[in-house]
This record gives sequence, C-alpha cells and structure tokens, in this order.
Amino acid sequence: MKISTKGRYGLTIMMALAKNKGRGPLSLKAIANDHNLSEHYLEQLIAPLRNAGLVNSIRGAYGGYVLSKLPSEITAADVIRVLEGPIQPVEVMEDDDPAKRELWVKIRDAVKDVLQGTTLDDLIHFDSDPQVQDPDMFYI
Repeated sequence: MKISTKGRYGLTIMMALAKNKGRGPLSLKAIANDHNLSEHYLEQLIAPLRNAGLVNSIRGAYGGYVLSKLPSEITAADVIRVLEGPIQPVEVMEDDDPAKRELWVKIRDAVKDVLQGTTLDDLIHFDSDPQVQDPDMFYI
C-alpha cells in the first residue's frame, strides 16, 4: 500500500494541530508555511477531516482549526482511512491461491495494527532513534 500525499500531508496537518493543542486554533496558512506545503492543497484535505469529526473549524480573524479530540484519542488509521480509504494493500480475490490470500490478509492486518496502534500523541512525542534504519530501505 502506498500512502499518497493526501495521507502524508493529512498526518502533517493533524500532527501540527496536536502540537498546538490547548493554544487555540491554528491556520492552514501557518501549517503550510511551517512545512513548505501548498495552502490550497491543505484546504482540500481539511474538509474531509472536519466532516469525519477529527477537527473543528473556528471562524474569525484569529480562527483556524483545532483537534476535536485529544491527540491520544486519534490514530494514524483514523486519518489515513478518511483521506485514503480502506487500509488494504492488495485487493484479495476469491480465486487467489489460499496461501497468497492468507499472505495478503496478514499484510493488511499488520499495516492496520501499526496505524491503529499509533496515535497523534505517539507521533508528536517520537524521539528519533539513530539505530532506526531508513524506512525506504528493506533488507531480506
């Protein structure tokens, strides 16, 4: 499963709001500037997050967005599902070989478990570990 910029930037928005929790609303312009992203693109992403009840909008000169729940109550899976759809790396076909079907289900469940087990709070308090290898490098 490849997470598109919708999911990646959606997590960026949500992490910025999580870091700002308790300090009032945060504008998309501020998030876009801080992360060198397109404000227009972020506007397209915030609507489904708001419709899903993950963020609230505050109107006015000092308006912006706030999380609707605590960062510890919102998972990466919540954000990814809203912006990317169901978490399913491969569509399992009924005519697939049973061994392959089992593999696809295991992969799907592993990805879901990681996303569901990771909250915004976990993401904003993540301490970079120099022992962690580049996530784009895979060794077998």
